Amino acid sequence: MPRSRPTRVAALSALVALLLAAATACGDAGGLQGAGPTETAVSPDKLWPELTPASRPAYEIGEVNREVVKGVTVPGDDILDVDPVAVIRKEIAQSPGDYEGDDATYARTGRLMADCDKGAGRGRCPVLQPYYRDLTGDGHPELTLGFRLMPGRTTAVRVYTVEKHRLVKVMGWDDAISGVELAGRSVIIRSPSEVAGYEYRLQWTWDADQKAMLLTNDEMLRTGRHTKTPHPSSSHRSPSPSPSSSGSPSRSAAAPSASTP
Repeated sequence: MPRSRPTRVAALSALVALLLAAATACGDAGGLQGAGPTETAVSPDKLWPELTPASRPAYEIGEVNREVVKGVTVPGDDILDVDPVAVIRKEIAQSPGDYEGDDATYARTGRLMADCDKGAGRGRCPVLQPYYRDLTGDGHPELTLGFRLMPGRTTAVRVYTVEKHRLVKVMGWDDAISGVELAGRSVIIRSPSEVAGYEYRLQWTWDADQKAMLLTNDEMLRTGRHTKTPHPSSSHRSPSPSPSSSGSPSRSAAAPSASTP
């Protein structure tokens, strides 16, 4: 004899209750647990609102470093055919007082340039091995160069591109260096800090509007090492770098193409 509607409803309700109980029991095993109350967000406090906002920088630090290198040819607009040593010799020639004579700031660099006849990165030549990588996104490689500024421990880092058949410097930085990397459209330079266990990390990124590498990130990071290293400094950290050791050979051993770190 078929059950009446109230009987079927009661049976169905009991079944649903059992299923819910079973589901709840399963959910208790390994389910998400509350992390407790969330910390209250605190809005930033604006200090000294009565100060008139500055309209221009207090110091000239050369945010845009862009210069046509005169006297250096670019055969077929191919930067791979540019002589790296000739590029650095042109820069040195612009400031002979810094490189010529026993009292010159970088006298040893000036003397050792005579040992660069075999090319950059060879022997005692202060010009380091060049690296090539597309930093502008135009499908053509840029040239990243480094050369040691001696007798000190400073290294100069430069980036060059080709525009309208001319070689153009789009970045320059001199500093004590602990590492240099090329990543994407950026040049990243790590330098020792006078604070033990920390280092500076500076990043230049290609800017299409300025047609130069701009300093887009400047920070101090903890390294875990506690060795205090002297760091040349002024009112603002002076320029720096040497090319990353990572890279695969290009046309010659002295002209590798930098790989992504």
